[in-house]
Amino acid sequence: MSDDQRAKEFTPRQHDVLECALSLLVAGGERVLTTARVARTANCSKESLYRWFGDREGLLAAMIAHQASKVRTFSDNGAPMDRVQFRAQLVGFAHDLLQVLGGDVSLALNRLAIGQASREESRLGQLLVEQGRRRIDEGAAALLEAGRRCQHIEFTDVDETYRTLYGLVVRDLHVRMLLGEDEIRKPKNFGEMAERAVDQFFALYGVQEKKRMGPRVRAV
Repeated sequence: MSDDQRAKEFTPRQHDVLECALSLLVAGGERVLTTARVARTANCSKESLYRWFGDREGLLAAMIAHQASKVRTFSDNGAPMDRVQFRAQLVGFAHDLLQVLGGDVSLALNRLAIGQASREESRLGQLLVEQGRRRIDEGAAALLEAGRRCQHIEFTDVDETYRTLYGLVVRDLHVRMLLGEDEIRKPKNFGEMAERAVDQFFALYGVQEKKRMGPRVRAV
């Protein structure tokens, strides 16, 4: 099951349990993230946790997928999309990405993964890539492909283009937030950063208006 499917198949009750688990992680770190503590805090049984998510690693994977689902993804159904709509989609993605990466939950997960990186038995970093980053990457790539199909942007390699977009949006902000620079973690800042990043992205990859309209026929 993909992480996107996993997130979509969570019931409202399971989403509530995952939010409780994430809150526990932020408040107390990894040591408090036990199935017994999660069950008690979320007012559910340990048996339900095991049935829904499997073992503790499965719970962590579900938590990460749930967190990543807060970044809106795009599914290309082939419908036409004008430049204003495409730009709005890009800005929405950029804003969501900054908001999620700068949130207490994601920062706690990333700090924990960094702290465990030297442990051979730790899979948290891998789970963050598989259940979090990959889902976000795939949704953004679909949006870029739709933008090319609608002739709003042009590129040859979608992965390289996405890495450029990601770099323009995130820059060094994630590292600074991980290091405790809280001043930049303001919703107003994220909105302005998203708009600026998309403007810069269009400067690099945007199709000029004349090119999109095609050659004009001169009247005789």
